[in-house]
Amino acid sequence: MAKAPRNGHVKTRLASVLPTEQLVRLYACLLTDTIRLACSLEGARVVLVCPSEDVAALSSFTGERVAVMAQEGKGLAAGLDSVFRLLLGPGCRRVIALDSDSPHLPLTVLAEGFAHLETHDLVVGPTVDGGYYLVGASAVHPGLFDAPRMGTNSALEDLLRRAGDAGLTVAHTIEWYDVDEAPDLARLASDLNDDPTRAPATAALLRDLGLDAH
Repeated sequence: MAKAPRNGHVKTRLASVLPTEQLVRLYACLLTDTIRLACSLEGARVVLVCPSEDVAALSSFTGERVAVMAQEGKGLAAGLDSVFRLLLGPGCRRVIALDSDSPHLPLTVLAEGFAHLETHDLVVGPTVDGGYYLVGASAVHPGLFDAPRMGTNSALEDLLRRAGDAGLTVAHTIEWYDVDEAPDLARLASDLNDDPTRAPATAALLRDLGLDAH
């Protein structure tokens, strides 16, 4: 799940920490490292799903590394719904939608997510703020993402409630954090200072900006 890196479009909740141009650079690095992470999973097909107006910019950004596909409808809920409706089918029986700002996620978590889909209807990766960094399924479940408060700290709760109402079995991967607020960025800087290979483009940018932890 991605957006085009451009002013006023990405990482707006970090505006108190970084000026707009640096937020765009940060998002571009997060996305670059997330693509690298996903592409390192053996056997996975990687696709960026984005708003239709971002397809051209993201296609230029990724080049030939990964395909870019326009979501149907507007907003995150529509985007998530699109992922499974557009991709599940012959030759693709398990799909995981991953956010674009968890490049430091251990690769084993993605592998574990796909393994869970062998025995469960859904797999969810919870974030510490009440959302989720990944969600996977092996079938389309209409209405699963129609919660009215997508993107808030009730997102995971809403998803699990809808999954329960539909009688779906749900597996969980480890709790993780994405990079939305200033404390998240500080935590990421600390983690990447310990091991910059987890997200090398982001680690290099944080060093350049003087945000790496010492």
